Amino acid sequence: MDLAACLESPLTLGPGERELVPTGLAIELPSRAFVALVFPRSGLAARRGVTLANAVGVVDADYRGEILCPLINLGPDPVTITPGDRIAQVLFLPVATAALEWVEKLSPSVRGDGGFGSTGM
Repeated sequence: MDLAACLESPLTLGPGERELVPTGLAIELPSRAFVALVFPRSGLAARRGVTLANAVGVVDADYRGEILCPLINLGPDPVTITPGDRIAQVLFLPVATAALEWVEKLSPSVRGDGGFGSTGM
């Protein structure tokens, strides 16, 4: 679902500037078995250089406030956000709860402890 800027007037973000932009939307998830994830809009990022400063926002089930989007302008030019502009997307997903267990050693795998870029070689 798209999230729109709930602004009273246009907002201009200069290069490198961040601003919390309200959406006018507050939600109540049915239980802790769900989460809302807020993602950048790919077109806004690709064409205008504006994305979310936190990459992906997490809206926990017990949060009741307005969803705010921390927009950042990564481009070289000022960008104006007008009231009603689509600024982000929210996705609702089930949450799997993990049962963590302390162990002395993990089972082996082909990848092992290879880090960044290790699967592309």
